[in-house]
Amino acid sequence: MRDEATVDRIRCAWARREPALSYHDVEWGVPEHDDRRLFELLTLEGAQAGLSWDTILRKRESYRAAFVGFDPAVVARFDEAKIDALVRDPGIVRHRGKIAATVGNAALFLDVQHEHGSFATFLWAYVDGAPVVTRRADGDALPATTPLSERISADLRERGFGFVGPTIVYAFLQATGVVDDHIATCFRSTDAAH
Repeated sequence: MRDEATVDRIRCAWARREPALSYHDVEWGVPEHDDRRLFELLTLEGAQAGLSWDTILRKRESYRAAFVGFDPAVVARFDEAKIDALVRDPGIVRHRGKIAATVGNAALFLDVQHEHGSFATFLWAYVDGAPVVTRRADGDALPATTPLSERISADLRERGFGFVGPTIVYAFLQATGVVDDHIATCFRSTDAAH
């Protein structure tokens, strides 16, 4: 249940109702360094392509169950029979391409971990370990892509990752706090009075 003190806070425009509201208030834009959570967010952002973020957030627990807590070592071993079963799972987006990409991405995620020590090290190196902070005015549109998301997307695609176009990667960067795009007046903004 929502704390009454949080109901009237100023938020980013997209966070108007549950589950987006809670997600915004607790997770969005918070620097994430845990590899399993990074794999989860990369998967969810890819699953969201063409759909609303609310749809994905409502299915999040089902995704966690279907993809075994987003353990990339386990997901990388999913075979065609497992993919077929997931395509029939009504708790997730039943798009064979997105599901197969998640399995393939898990193996590639492990490769990045092996190469860099962790996926977080690889990802955060793009910003020298410090979030990119923007503070737009309420009503200013966020870009769909940025030069940063385009670079990371190109790197991931070159490695063979799927569903990692620049728009998906930009949403992933926002979700993981690599980019902090809260509006200037949002209570989550480091610049706003709390």
